Amino acid sequence: MDHEAVLATYDRQLRRDARTDSPGARVERAGGVVRQVGTEHDWNGVHWADVDETTADGVIAEQVRYYTALGREFEWKLHSHDRPADLADRLRAAGFVPEPPETVLVAEVAGLPTQPGLPEGVTLLPVTDAAGARLMAEAHDAAFGEDGPGLGERLAKRVLAQLTETPDAVVAVVAMAGDTPVSSARLEFCPGTDFAGLWGGGTAPQWRGKGIYRALVAHRTRIAAERGYRYLQVDATEDSRPILQRLGFAALSVTTPYAYRP
Repeated sequence: MDHEAVLATYDRQLRRDARTDSPGARVERAGGVVRQVGTEHDWNGVHWADVDETTADGVIAEQVRYYTALGREFEWKLHSHDRPADLADRLRAAGFVPEPPETVLVAEVAGLPTQPGLPEGVTLLPVTDAAGARLMAEAHDAAFGEDGPGLGERLAKRVLAQLTETPDAVVAVVAMAGDTPVSSARLEFCPGTDFAGLWGGGTAPQWRGKGIYRALVAHRTRIAAERGYRYLQVDATEDSRPILQRLGFAALSVTTPYAYRP
């Protein structure tokens, strides 16, 4: 895979030409800034900013004023290859707080396994309705509960809205151990681009190390291949990065969400 070519395609298709990832949100282009604005349950933030040493501080201040007037927390999704080189320092000086960095990983769909191998007693349940979304929320909280209460519920509301209003844009699945949801994941499509995105995949602690995460990747890879997507993209934590790289994903950049809370 040509790293520079794929990175340029990623920046163009997923950031500069970004599309909304939620029925309740919209993508705006203001000067050199591409940002998403939605409800409190949606992701709100800056995808891309064409700034340099002379313009960065003013553009940062304008985004703070804009989202604060809307009463929204938001993120500036900074990538390690973004310019100017001191953009992270400028964001911190403006009151943004960095969250844990994630590695942007990309793989060609054609080179990935597509047959999920699940441990005995675990099955995959497609999420298609409110009941499935509730199971997804339970699995999310079991995996990421330390991140704070209510995250699973907000995720479920967002996924249910996607399934209701834009059903072709997302595939969601829950891994069930009997009647207990132990992991969940979703595949989000970016129509008109070469990319589909892997999100979620967290597994309850007692079920980790049994191949469920890999199975969820293979399940979603098969669907992406059926729909004709060339690449899968993941913002990977340090827990999932080694697994994905063993499967054939390559690192493009490192992304750090810089959060601003009015």
